[in-house]
Amino acid sequence: MLLALAHLGKDAYGMTVRRAIESRTGRDVAIGAVYGTLDRLERKGLVESRLDEGGSERSGRARRFVELTREGADALRRSRAMHDRMWRGVDLGSLPGGGAR
Repeated sequence: MLLALAHLGKDAYGMTVRRAIESRTGRDVAIGAVYGTLDRLERKGLVESRLDEGGSERSGRARRFVELTREGADALRRSRAMHDRMWRGVDLGSLPGGGAR
């Protein structure tokens, strides 16, 4: 979720987040799961949201835009560093099935 928000920047809202995750993972994502996760991330201070009042093109429906906070960006950096440390020294060719995928 945090990576999707990093890719989307200030243009992120529920459906764009969903599409970004689906296109990059090849997996279906329930929109309810996206909104639930965004709510939890906001409560933790990792993202912040702003309501954009809908104009005539959206029949007056508001859209909630979401973006990473400094704390969210820091969490993403820590996660990347941890994954890099975990992968260090792994020889994919020595795993069952070799390095092919």
